[in-house]
Amino acid sequence: MGLLDGKNIVITGVLTDASLAYGVARIAREEGANIVLTGAGRGIKLTQRTARKLGDDVDVYELDVTVPEHGVAVREQLAEKWGHVDGVLHAIGFAPQVCLGDNFLEATWDDVAIAMHISTYSLKALADAFVPLMSEGGSFVGLDFDNQQAWPAYNWMGVAKSALQSVSRYLAKELGPRGIRSNLIAGGPVKTMAAKSIPGFKIFEDSWDGRAPLGWDVTDSEPIARGCVALFSDWFPATTGEIIHVDGGFHAMGA
Repeated sequence: MGLLDGKNIVITGVLTDASLAYGVARIAREEGANIVLTGAGRGIKLTQRTARKLGDDVDVYELDVTVPEHGVAVREQLAEKWGHVDGVLHAIGFAPQVCLGDNFLEATWDDVAIAMHISTYSLKALADAFVPLMSEGGSFVGLDFDNQQAWPAYNWMGVAKSALQSVSRYLAKELGPRGIRSNLIAGGPVKTMAAKSIPGFKIFEDSWDGRAPLGWDVTDSEPIARGCVALFSDWFPATTGEIIHVDGGFHAMGA
């Protein structure tokens, strides 16, 4: 018997099989979940191609989180397909290149607004789309990067992630009475397409393993994926508003 037997899980953020979300989708399937993927824009073709690696029965729906009508359409399709949704993975993030790099002051509000809309407000947009299908309770799980400190090059994406943490806490407060949980996994750095867009990512790559007491492999996304699957399961029934670190213990070390 799998951890997610019979659960219906919506997975955002799969582009290639190197995506963190792909690892979540793969393990969720192995643990008995029914899954669908979502994609947006030109990237949806990549998502459709990658979905075939998970099985011929994995559907892909168009969901641009900046377009409310997409959320309504996917909800209606899943209401017909499944009737209810048990879990949603938030694996969505984007910032214009000027928001990353060496000059924090260079980005304008127009640039930052894009990063906040897609990387932060999108969690609320997913709640708008799928909470109506969670009458039996459910779980939102988001991929996070801990921002208690300022990081080299991460800049406004770091601000967006800090705001994402706050959104998750407020969703936990709002949705808890309905039996719906909202939690984040603060993972260590993993080599993905998204990571390649961060100038100076090698700084994380070079330093993380040496400081993390459990060690850290930047090519292995499975520990993060397993954490997400655990939060979708019934083994965390009283955990919400939480940020769980899956980073080899890096966050807890002073030096």
